[in-house]
Amino acid sequence: MKYICFLVFVAILGIAVLNIAEGAGECGRSSPDREAWKLAPCAMAAQDSNAQVSDSCCQQVKKMGQNPRCLCAVMLSNTAKSSGVKPEIAVTIPKRCNIPDRPVGYKCGDYTLP
Repeated sequence: MKYICFLVFVAILGIAVLNIAEGAGECGRSSPDREAWKLAPCAMAAQDSNAQVSDSCCQQVKKMGQNPRCLCAVMLSNTAKSSGVKPEIAVTIPKRCNIPDRPVGYKCGDYTLP
């Protein structure tokens, strides 16, 4: 009987762990598409390398850049693509914001953060 109880406990624990792991992606429990909306102030700067990068954009990029995997997933998300974001330009925003601790050299799909 103890053996059966132990197996049931292990099975329940395994299911719980799988459910938790499934909910955590590059941006934690939030999807990259949902996180992309936070970078709305960066829309013009992510389409035109000559556009001014706003302070509000830089603040959001700095915050999101603490997790480079999330920042990368957001830049390559369907929401970003449908908004006209050009990934080759978007990856330059952390540098254009002069963020000193940006993830220089981080591979983001086919792009590398300068």
